[in-house]
Amino acid sequence: MPDSDSTDFREITMNTHQIVVLGTGYTGMLATVRLAHRTRRFPVRITLVNPSERFTERLRSHQIATGQQLADLRIPAVLTGTGVDFRRAAATAIDPAARRVTLDDGTVLSYATLVYALGSNTDTVRVPGAADHAWTLNTPRTAHRFAQRLDAAATVTVVGGGLTGIESATEIAERHRGVVVTLISTDEPGAMMGDRARAYLNRAMDRLGVVRRTGVRVTKVLPDAIELTTGEVLPSHLTLWTAGVRAPELATASGIATDEQGAILTDPTLRAISHPDIYAVGDAAAVRQPWGRIHGTCQSGIPTAAYAADAIARRLRRM
Repeated sequence: MPDSDSTDFREITMNTHQIVVLGTGYTGMLATVRLAHRTRRFPVRITLVNPSERFTERLRSHQIATGQQLADLRIPAVLTGTGVDFRRAAATAIDPAARRVTLDDGTVLSYATLVYALGSNTDTVRVPGAADHAWTLNTPRTAHRFAQRLDAAATVTVVGGGLTGIESATEIAERHRGVVVTLISTDEPGAMMGDRARAYLNRAMDRLGVVRRTGVRVTKVLPDAIELTTGEVLPSHLTLWTAGVRAPELATASGIATDEQGAILTDPTLRAISHPDIYAVGDAAAVRQPWGRIHGTCQSGIPTAAYAADAIARRLRRM
C-alpha cells in the first residue's frame, strides 16, 4: 500500500473513524455489511445513505415491468445487529477537500473514508427522443408505470441486446402474448454467451415470438415509433430503453476524477485516483483490468464491493 497518506490516515483514526457509504444496491449493501464485520473491533462508525428504506433488486426490474410483485426487503432490517447507522436521504453534494457529504434533508456528514456505490442509470441522452419518449428500468416506480401501460399496447420495442434487454423482451412476450415484442440490437442478442446457451436463448425467443432486428441502431425515438439507421420507421406503442449506462453526475460535479460515463477513475485498490480517501465500487467505478474495463453488472460489482471493504479494513489494521 502506498505510504503517501499514511500520516494523515493515522491522525484520522486516532479517534472514531467515520465511514460513509452512498448507495444501497448490491454493491453498497455488501460493502456496508462486510465493512461492519471486518471493522467490528475498531473505533469505526459506519453510516449508510440511501433515499429509500426498501432494497431494490435491480436484477428483477424486468419483472416489475410486467406487473409482478417482488419481496419487500427493508434495509434497516438487513442491517439489524451490524451497528450501521442508516440515513434515509439522498446525497446532493460531496466536498472532497473537507471530506463532507451534504444530504437533501440538510444534514452534512463528515467522513474519513467514503464508499461511493451509487450505481448507474440507463443512458437516454445520446439518441434524440429517448429521454422524452422511451421508458427505462432505472427505478421501481418507472418500471411499475411501464407495466400499467402494457395491457393497452399492441407493439413494444426493447432497445439493447444485453442481459437486461433479453430478460425484458422475453418476460414481456411470455406474460403478454397479444403484444408484438421487437428486440433491437447492434450485435446478436446474447453475444456474450456460449454457443449452447445462445442456441437455447434463440429457441426460447422463437417460441415466444420475439422479433429480432440485429445489426441496426435506433437513431430517433418518437412518441409511437422508432427510427432505425436503415431509414425504417417501426411502430412502437411502448419503447423500453436498455442500451448504454451512465453513472450519476454527483462525482463529476464534486470535482472527483471520472471517465466519460461519469464513473470514478480508480487505482488498482479501487481508491479514486484524485481523492484516495474515496473508494468506488460497482457500476460507479471505472475499474480496468489488463484486458479492459470491467463491465458494469452485479456479477462484477459484488467482488469490487468485497475487495474495497477488505482493503479499508486492512488499512485500519495497519494503523
